[in-house]
Amino acid sequence: MILPGNTLGMLGGGQLGRMFTVAARTLGYRVLVLDPDTGSPAGRMADEHLHAAYGDAWALEQMATRCAVVTTEFENIPADTLRTLASFIPVRPGAEALERTQDRAREKAMIQSCGLDTAPFRVVTALDEVESAFAAVGGPAILKRAALGYDGKGQIGVDSAQAARDAFDQLGQVPCVLERRLDLEREISVVLARSAEGETLCYPVAENIHRHGILHMSIVPARIPEEMAEVARRAATHLADALDYCGVMAVEFFITTAGELRVNEIAPRPHNSGHYTLDACVTSQFEQQVRAVCGLPFGDTRLLSPVVMVNLLGDLWAKGEPRWAELLDHPGAKLHLYGKSEARPGRKMGHFCVLDDDPEKAIADAETLFAALEPGS
Repeated sequence: MILPGNTLGMLGGGQLGRMFTVAARTLGYRVLVLDPDTGSPAGRMADEHLHAAYGDAWALEQMATRCAVVTTEFENIPADTLRTLASFIPVRPGAEALERTQDRAREKAMIQSCGLDTAPFRVVTALDEVESAFAAVGGPAILKRAALGYDGKGQIGVDSAQAARDAFDQLGQVPCVLERRLDLEREISVVLARSAEGETLCYPVAENIHRHGILHMSIVPARIPEEMAEVARRAATHLADALDYCGVMAVEFFITTAGELRVNEIAPRPHNSGHYTLDACVTSQFEQQVRAVCGLPFGDTRLLSPVVMVNLLGDLWAKGEPRWAELLDHPGAKLHLYGKSEARPGRKMGHFCVLDDDPEKAIADAETLFAALEPGS
């Protein structure tokens, strides 16, 4: 067990690392962040920020000698970095778990090996494989980069073999996954924590609404039958066990119009759809990440109130500073801004939550407050 007073290492300096850092420092830990961005949100909140590449030998030596444990806030940390650190101190999650989720082809194969369903897909590594892949998958479909895609980036919708060929060329002919576009009733996610000993605890299931491939709103509890929520929790737990995962992770699911539950993807880190836990649960996903990687007993994941979380993207700043007054005047609204210096289209700048005993009122108020934020509205 790693107790307060120790230093925790964080690889990655984005908003997830920032919220982890706040939780860790609140519990009495010191935090050392490694991120090449000199203005990283997590680095600004940490006790110390190492401005270096993830493979920098001096920076890794600092983390190995000064930290009691190292964790991550995004999945594309080089596996060699994790293996280097793991030869000196605990690294949670480990390199193998991240490697299996860094590549969509490997991830989907692993999901299916666990007996869970995904959308029909084929791996495409060369231009002459596209036509047969499209014939096998059928259309409409989505061509996705196997690596480095997120928030709708690195993926293109296609409705013919020729369109798929053009998309593969547009994506640079890098390895891709061609995935059938399903008819969806809704999308959900399960955020969970798993200890090094294999104890697992799930949060309430979130219902997610996306715009342009980026999460816009999460509604908790999800508007689905409890039986389906339980199936999703069991599936997410099964995947965490298969990865021998330690930390907080999320599993995204599709629910088709035919009532089928399909795994979309795994996020080996705290998740955007779990931000509601900061305001609406006994223990946030970030405090739980601290507890998991330090070997502390898990905190209660109980939902204290129905809640709606809304993302705030850089687009909102296009005409000037958002109009915060109405949001801050709402007694059930909680604003979280990430301290990013530049607002760019599609960039996650913050979020807000609305809590209300009436879930439908929480949704209506969240939509009204979001519309009121735009300058000139």
